[in-house]
Amino acid sequence: MKVIPLGDKVVVKRLESEARTAGGIVLPDSAKEKPQQGRVLSVGDGRLLDNGQRHECQVQEGDRIIFSTWGGTEIKVDGEELLILKEDDILAVLD
Repeated sequence: MKVIPLGDKVVVKRLESEARTAGGIVLPDSAKEKPQQGRVLSVGDGRLLDNGQRHECQVQEGDRIIFSTWGGTEIKVDGEELLILKEDDILAVLD
């Protein structure tokens, strides 16, 4: 099933967090933080402006992004955890 976001929303799959610290210590799942990086799976048709036109989203499908910690809504689709974010919750695109 494909999730198609509306307006300025973006569907993101979180990237896996590191399982080890820089010193080589293995972290249990309970000690891991939720990653703030993800891959864009689909993008809405853009924000509706006051004049009735749409402003396209700055991110595209496949982009690797950094997003705010508490932004978005978590959903589960076909057993896969996804995140729906507003474009404003996206902080940067990684190369």
